Formats: sequence, C-alpha cells, structure tokens
Amino acid sequence: MGTFNFQNLDCYVVAKQVAVAVHEAKISDAELRDQANRAAKSCFLNLSEGLPSRQDGIRRRHFAISRGSLCELAAAIDLAAALGAVDDVPARLINADLERLIKMLHKL
Repeated sequence: MGTFNFQNLDCYVVAKQVAVAVHEAKISDAELRDQANRAAKSCFLNLSEGLPSRQDGIRRRHFAISRGSLCELAAAIDLAAALGAVDDVPARLINADLERLIKMLHKL
C-alpha cells in the first residue's frame, strides 16, 4: 500500500513490476540494457506524474510519454531477445505485462 492513492492503482503496480522485471532480466547487451531500463523507468515515472494531476492536458501529456516509453521498451526487449541478449522466459513475462499495461494506458 502506497502513501498516495494513485500508488494503489493497477496501472501503477504493473508499471512498477515491469521496471523491476526489466532490471532483473539482466540484458547482456549493455546498450540495450541501459535503453530498456531507462524506457521502463520513464514509463513508470511519467505514469506516476500524470495520475495525480487534475489538469487534463498535463495528464494526457504524461500518459502519452508513458505510452511512448512503453513502446520503446517493447522494442528493446524484442531486439534483445532476437540477439540472444535476454533469456526467453523473462522476455515473455515482460511482454505479457507490457500488453496488459498498454491497454490500461489507452483507457486513461
């Protein structure tokens, strides 16, 4: 349970799980690992910045950035998997969470 109400929302919880999973995946390619971690953190942090805002324009902007970072992360995981730089199981689990999260973001 978080300090703020938005920390209890499913989208927040899933985005945080994704960021942790990407970190724990230990992508062997240094560039892709850095890019994936930055995209996962950006997705989570922009979502977190938009959720409590009461201004529609601010919320939309942060959610759009979060979606963009999510797509960047999906591409980084896809490429890492294609290059053999990440194990198949973590890649599949991350992708499943990304599919779930993108649906949530589209509804925000």
